[in-house]
Amino acid sequence: MKKLFQSKSGVNYLFPFILIATLYLLWGCAHGLLDVLNKQFQDNFNMTKAESGFVQFSVYIGYFIMALPAGLIMRHIGYKKGLITGLLLFAFGAILFIPAAMVESPYPFFIALFVLACGLCIIENGAHPCATGMGPEDGAARRINIAAAFNGIGWIVGPLIGTWLILGGTGTTFDIAKPYILVAIVVLLVCLLLCFIKLPEKEMTQEAEEAAQQAGTAKGSIWQHKAFKYALIAQFLYVGAQTGVNSFFINYVTELDTEISKHTAGLLLSIGGMGLFFVGRLLSSFFMKWISPAHLLTTFGIFATLCMAVVMMEIKMVSLIAIFCTFFFMSTMFPTIFAIGVRGMGAHTKQASSYLVMCIVGGAVFPICMGLIGQNSMALGFLLPLLAFAYITIYGLMSRKVK
Repeated sequence: MKKLFQSKSGVNYLFPFILIATLYLLWGCAHGLLDVLNKQFQDNFNMTKAESGFVQFSVYIGYFIMALPAGLIMRHIGYKKGLITGLLLFAFGAILFIPAAMVESPYPFFIALFVLACGLCIIENGAHPCATGMGPEDGAARRINIAAAFNGIGWIVGPLIGTWLILGGTGTTFDIAKPYILVAIVVLLVCLLLCFIKLPEKEMTQEAEEAAQQAGTAKGSIWQHKAFKYALIAQFLYVGAQTGVNSFFINYVTELDTEISKHTAGLLLSIGGMGLFFVGRLLSSFFMKWISPAHLLTTFGIFATLCMAVVMMEIKMVSLIAIFCTFFFMSTMFPTIFAIGVRGMGAHTKQASSYLVMCIVGGAVFPICMGLIGQNSMALGFLLPLLAFAYITIYGLMSRKVK
């Protein structure tokens, strides 16, 4: 394990890695809260399923717009200053929920979510290459999956806090702001800690470029890398699928069994769905000792596709189990697609990271489309995640052949 975080020059990245992993936890919590907001907006503002999809749209369109500027920020001011900038913007977006709660309209909340997402985008642009670069290149996929496990904890905590403070609240718009006040406080504390921590930026950048030059991949256009180009599509579809499954989990479960309340469904999402998501990320990192990332992505893609097919059949308990299993099988997809996509990119790593983060815009598209398709029957909306997981399976197969 020690070698996993040690550079060729003997620099140990373990402590900086733990700090970066904490950032994964924070944005996992922020994303987990969205899945509770989706249902609450339907009730508070009398929205249709498609209209409530604008909760996710506000966040993921922020990622799309901010992705390239975020990459420029990282290149010009470095990882540490860039991460601090992202954290401050993250906290500011969370604080905007307070004035938004004073207006009986969803639009101020959409603006707050957009600002928050811009901060998250900057953080992710820096955190992903940091996680992959803090040690030997052949351990990049394992490291990012370990960091992503912390992200999985955030996905559990987010819906739990949201269910407690929002779904279990008084039903007013101020309930929506409560968890974001807590988030803002924690983010500012982490930002303060980061100010006093030194990140090994120069060492990471130098080693990444040296490794790429040895492999003959540091030169040439970024678009010459096939694994990267297909990773863009895979990441777009994955984020869309994951966001769609998470966003309409409460709708699906309450329609499948009308005796389940939205509060109970929220707890099932947090403890059951996100719990399996977290376990999946932990086990994925463990499996990668013996199984290549591409092989694991292919296997999980096959099972996720089958699970979606069963979900669409609406076979009561069987379909309920299937949607839970989907969380496990899609758990490793984002970090693994990312690691495969930037593998061997060298000097292009930051630029490639920006493009891959831009693909998070899939999360803006899928919820609205799924809401339209599943307005009368939510099960039909899960056709889109099924098709997305099928493509990811094919991408995994293709990546096994790429050296």
